[in-house]
Amino acid sequence: MIFNKFNIEGLVEIIPTVFEDSRGHFLEFYHKDKFLSAGLDVDFIQDNQSLSHRGVVRGLHFQAPPFAQAKLVRVVSGSVLDVAVDIRRNSPTYGKHLALLVDSKKKNMFFIPEGFAHGFLTMEDNTVFQYKCSNIYNKESEGSIIWNDEILDIDWQIENPIVSEKDAVAQTFKNFVSPF
Repeated sequence: MIFNKFNIEGLVEIIPTVFEDSRGHFLEFYHKDKFLSAGLDVDFIQDNQSLSHRGVVRGLHFQAPPFAQAKLVRVVSGSVLDVAVDIRRNSPTYGKHLALLVDSKKKNMFFIPEGFAHGFLTMEDNTVFQYKCSNIYNKESEGSIIWNDEILDIDWQIENPIVSEKDAVAQTFKNFVSPF
């Protein structure tokens, strides 16, 4: 496994070692000891999966403490533009974001620690998106920031995405008070 770090502390792209032959391929997408060696000390306790059509934006979502979640995201089929926004008040990169193409062909993954809002745009029909979470989902701790916030200025690479009613009316970053 290769662990690529970025200028926003805590965000990591993970490139697994893939063993391919005439039958197909095999890879590990999580190995606790390898993650620990890369400085990622996290216990995952919930796995989630979504299926989306091309052009769907989901997010920007987060879980507030004490139900904050670190996530390990991957795409089983298709591809997404995955976005993580730093919402840690005392972080030097507060309000900054990173967008990463996560692709089933590349088989890369994206680790997002607690203290980030997260969202993604599906780039292909029938995109299957999976993620491991370090905490359980709790409805009362759910929060969101509007996906197309002017201050965040995220280039989603799409003009008119498909967005849920809830995500279409999420709060702006200007009015956001971080629980982190």
